[in-house]
Amino acid sequence: MSEARLPARLTTSEAPDTLQSLRRALAAQPAGDFTVDAGGLSSFDSSAVALLLELRRDAQRAGRALNVTNWPPRLRELVAAYGVQELLPA
Repeated sequence: MSEARLPARLTTSEAPDTLQSLRRALAAQPAGDFTVDAGGLSSFDSSAVALLLELRRDAQRAGRALNVTNWPPRLRELVAAYGVQELLPA
């Protein structure tokens, strides 16, 4: 299992580059679950949720699962507020 990390700041400004970086990491790992460590997030907005949903879709298209570890409490709250906790279980 490979693990990637989310940056400390993930807002609409950083989301496109971060998503591309994570897509490259996903593609570089040939098989197995793809794990993203969210523990370093300190400044983020709803684009963090959108990014994780998009990355989940990418992983599913590749026949893989996305696991997110070290959820910041506020990110969990955003996931719940958007009603996508079944898609992004914390």
